Amino acid sequence: MNDPNYNVLSAEEKGVIESRGTEPPFSGEYDDFYESGTYACRRCNSDLYRSVDKFDARCGWPAFDKEIQGSVVRTPDPDGFRTEISCANCKAHLGHVFIGENLTPGNTRHCVNSISLKFVEIDVTKSNKSF
Repeated sequence: MNDPNYNVLSAEEKGVIESRGTEPPFSGEYDDFYESGTYACRRCNSDLYRSVDKFDARCGWPAFDKEIQGSVVRTPDPDGFRTEISCANCKAHLGHVFIGENLTPGNTRHCVNSISLKFVEIDVTKSNKSF
């Protein structure tokens, strides 16, 4: 997809984001990453997830128990068993969502490819008020 409003993607990023691929488990930069910030779509920069909703599911991919409201679309996967998740803005493939695993109080696991995400760190200098 060559939309001038989107970021240029590498061949590997296109393979996951545009061709609905999956990066190998435990290979992504955000699998074992717990900094404070927001995870945005690598293709269009839309905010998708907050770091406070990330948890260690030990599945090999970043896991979140909820998305930023309205940011993710759920679609039945062609395999008939899973539910695909994609960016609501640009339709970039993110991964899959699983319900009913009892891993979090929300009982939901968004299993997301790191390569589909860009981490945006919280700027603490802008969030602290001076009195």
